[in-house]
Amino acid sequence: MTKIVEILSATELRRTLNRMASQIIEKYGDLENLVLLGIYTKGVPLAKLLAHQIEVLEQVSVSVGALDITFYRDDLDQVGMRTPEKTTIPFDLTGKTVVLVDDVIYKGRTIRAALNAVIDYGRPETIGLAVLVDRGHRQLPIHPDFIGKILPTAKEEQVKVYLEDLDGRDAVELLSPSS
Repeated sequence: MTKIVEILSATELRRTLNRMASQIIEKYGDLENLVLLGIYTKGVPLAKLLAHQIEVLEQVSVSVGALDITFYRDDLDQVGMRTPEKTTIPFDLTGKTVVLVDDVIYKGRTIRAALNAVIDYGRPETIGLAVLVDRGHRQLPIHPDFIGKILPTAKEEQVKVYLEDLDGRDAVELLSPSS
């Protein structure tokens, strides 16, 4: 049996994304060179939601791309192979301010792979990182610039992000094995 605790409701998730969008605007200012790259799977719709909120706040359209890091991973033997998604970056990243967007950061290996993948698409001026949930347990020295929620977890726990476009609802839940 698994114990499920709601960490963010749909309303709290919306507010969190609004705050993160505001922080991105505040940090980078020059939004003309800003690009958001969502990491498959949940990072892609999160990047689109952040771009939409930035446009609402600043009336500036931000470019959004989708990044599949499957073949850049160093831990495929542990996480398992999945069907690769299509990386979609229809613009050169050279000289841009790139913000990688993902749902949950855990060990940092996904982000390490994403950094390697980004370089295949140009040489950005700056690369930042926005994550909805930081659950700790890093194995690599990677730290997000924008964090929706810091959620210390036990290693056996899981964080599940649900997004309306993919799952029919917005929420973040913590799943813990029952004792």
